[in-house]
Amino acid sequence: MPGTAGAMPGPPLAAAALLALLVPAAARSPGAAGCEVPPGGRFDCGPERLLSRAGCEARGCCYEPAGPGPGPGSGPGPPWCFFPRGYRSYRAENLTATASGYTAGLRRVAASFLPGEVGSLRLDVAMETPARLRFTLRDPARQRYEVPLATPRVSGRAASTLYGVQVNQDPFGLVVYRQRGGQVLLNTTVAPLFFADQFLQISTSLPSHFISGLGEHLTPLVLDTAWTRVTLWNRDMAPVPQVNLYGSHPFYLGMEDGGSAHGVFLLNSNAMDVLLQPSPALTWRTTGGILDFYVFLGPDPKSVVRQYLDVIGFPFMPPYWGLGFHLCRWGYSSTDITRQVVANMTAARFPLDVQWNDLDYMDAKRDFTFNEKSFKDYPEMVRDFHRSGLRYIMIVDPGISSSGPPGTYKPYDEGLKRGVFIRNATGQPLIGKVWPGPTAFPDFTNPETHEWWHDMVKDFHDQVPFDGMWIDMNEPSNFVEGSQDGCPNNSLEQPPYVPGVFGGRLRAGTICASSQQYLSSHYNLHSLYGLTEAIASHDALLRVRGKRPFVISRSTFAGHGRYAGHWTGDVSSDWEQLYYSVPEVLLFNLFGVPLVGADICGFVGDTSEELCVRWTQLGAFYPFMRNHNDHGTRPQEPYAFNPAAQAAMRNALRLRYSLLPFLYTLFHRAHSAGETVARPLFLEFPKDPNTWAVDRQLMWGGGLLITPVLEAGKTKVSGYFPAGTWYSLAGDSTIHSKGQWILLPAPLDTINVHVRAGHILPLQEPAFSTAESRKKGMALVVALTPDGFARGDLFWDDGESWQTFEKGDYTEILFLATHGAVLSQLLRVGAHLDGVLLEAVTVLGVTSPPRQVLANGALVGDFSYRSDTQVLRVPVSLPMWEQFVITWS
Repeated sequence: MPGTAGAMPGPPLAAAALLALLVPAAARSPGAAGCEVPPGGRFDCGPERLLSRAGCEARGCCYEPAGPGPGPGSGPGPPWCFFPRGYRSYRAENLTATASGYTAGLRRVAASFLPGEVGSLRLDVAMETPARLRFTLRDPARQRYEVPLATPRVSGRAASTLYGVQVNQDPFGLVVYRQRGGQVLLNTTVAPLFFADQFLQISTSLPSHFISGLGEHLTPLVLDTAWTRVTLWNRDMAPVPQVNLYGSHPFYLGMEDGGSAHGVFLLNSNAMDVLLQPSPALTWRTTGGILDFYVFLGPDPKSVVRQYLDVIGFPFMPPYWGLGFHLCRWGYSSTDITRQVVANMTAARFPLDVQWNDLDYMDAKRDFTFNEKSFKDYPEMVRDFHRSGLRYIMIVDPGISSSGPPGTYKPYDEGLKRGVFIRNATGQPLIGKVWPGPTAFPDFTNPETHEWWHDMVKDFHDQVPFDGMWIDMNEPSNFVEGSQDGCPNNSLEQPPYVPGVFGGRLRAGTICASSQQYLSSHYNLHSLYGLTEAIASHDALLRVRGKRPFVISRSTFAGHGRYAGHWTGDVSSDWEQLYYSVPEVLLFNLFGVPLVGADICGFVGDTSEELCVRWTQLGAFYPFMRNHNDHGTRPQEPYAFNPAAQAAMRNALRLRYSLLPFLYTLFHRAHSAGETVARPLFLEFPKDPNTWAVDRQLMWGGGLLITPVLEAGKTKVSGYFPAGTWYSLAGDSTIHSKGQWILLPAPLDTINVHVRAGHILPLQEPAFSTAESRKKGMALVVALTPDGFARGDLFWDDGESWQTFEKGDYTEILFLATHGAVLSQLLRVGAHLDGVLLEAVTVLGVTSPPRQVLANGALVGDFSYRSDTQVLRVPVSLPMWEQFVITWS
């Protein structure tokens, strides 16, 4: 192909429209024709500042003020100064084959307007698996910072691939397309590449307007491609739209016509903007590191997520008790009050698995201490909770108090001695300010810090036998800008390009970008801070307790789900935040962090009774379920409301606890096979474009559809039901959908939950804690397809030992229904189900009344059948640890 270096295979004939884009720039004539770019396809030529016409044209760019856009006093819209077609930045040379794919040199062909431009680059293309492509652009002459994430090592090249790759020579560009059908997924020829010391930019066309991902933000499931800027730079910030929040996940999933899907991951932890525009196209801008891209070919969205998790790591397996109900408040100011809360929950007959404390327990808000007055019997309180089957978790912030006299506070004294703190420009520990006052910040990229953190965790656990850690304020948050002594005046503090971070400066709300860590500068490592603390906390808990760690963190980065879960931060007690929690939970499942939830009833401000009921109903279907409240606001424990509201919340909690065996099995599938727990409808029904933007409903696995009420005063709710048969979980109604919106009754005491035909759900009788419920009888809900088929499974172990799956210490059961029978098949047998009986089987969709029902060949006399709902209920008493068969005829 003309203008193409080397012998890369060209695109198939179906992609022949690309040929016009792959003509070398030398063959185009510059001038007015090059500026005839449709407004939606214009790429900004002045990313770092506003340019006058003269300044724009001096860069060889086109200037056309037209309506709103990145011009003086304007909002989002087409840029006034934009690149002409064929703008040359780099030229590809010497494209050659390698063991894993291809490599080429890139040479700068025109002077850039950026300081510190890199004149020569190296392109490496690795065809790692049939569905995964990796390409990197780096400076061959100088080692630059690269994210220290352990990714798969691949030797050799995939023999056959779902993708083809085209390298355009001049101007350089990369095109990635599907071998089958020729759909172009990435085309970086649409705008020039830039690669300077502190500014890297690359753009691509998009195959559709459906783009989901690029967290963490308060956003619908589908991002708006109409001139949206998404900023990634972890920040302590109460969730509001259009602001960078606690986490950075530079990964997106794109849907294509016909239901295929692909994903793109930029492995880069520097401050960045991702710009979406309506052509549709996307531009990555980052302030450092290298360009290290993974492209995932799916071809379906479930496969895209699994391929992404193959790179960043599968989620950790939470302990069973971690899936129960958690209760917390900033304001449980003594052990007496904390004990009373637990007693009130018991008296009001609400399930509770984990009691939490916020900062109140600490002495002067310092980590690894407790108040000897208000929490004088703190260790005994935790032991009392354990005796009653409860678990206990407390908050731990990363900021270590630095203000006490030497020898009075071991975490700081030891940390100073062992050199674990982030350093300022003079090599001294950087001192900021958080809750306890002046604080130093542990550097969790330093192996010695992990040892020190373990020692501090162990010392405290020896006194107070807590069960998990809640790590907060770990963006890291700082109440002074940079440090108590300010920050140096240098290029790390004032880079040539600052992404759209809230506060306008990289150090806003956090520490100096130029502060030094073991691996690199904070400028490079900032967005990894929460992840590195989560790894240290996970490892410390495993060593100290010898059981499965449970960590919930506010700050996150790609790969976080291997070590910890996430709660969505300081959400407000309002209906808008209730809605936004649904796409947030769905997105974090796509990011490989399935253990996620929002503070039920909201954290900031006063809830209302109706809001708290509706939030509890939705929260029963968050993978991580915690009610958490701010100090000084209206009480929102379930027992704080009137009897009708309490009854509705009790029903929601009992429903969750009955579904825990199903939920736990979903977590096993996430941990062992890279699946999602809560998932958007489009993951199950990608060929139905009506599902793509649905973010007011969620699914658990492939078999359960939840349609919550998310607005005040509503007693009906509209939900989308993809084509098929859907049974209400209660068994009182059936929907035969052609793929349509259906209005459902939803009185205040009801949340609509439907089982998809073809699925079998394992349930268990609910109790007031998982310690009790795990001993109770089990049940199956069998949702038959019209031809009488269904399947499901159960994963069961002791609920808390480390790596039970990896060691084979578990029971796994397959359930099948076909031709008038339900049977179990033991795929693996451990001892942990001994004594647990199957006590009921409910079969939905039995079209004619059975004359007889047999369980393992014995007649069941007291089965029941309703012709109006077509529900067969069979009481049994069968050992779960033995295979069984139930037939009806």
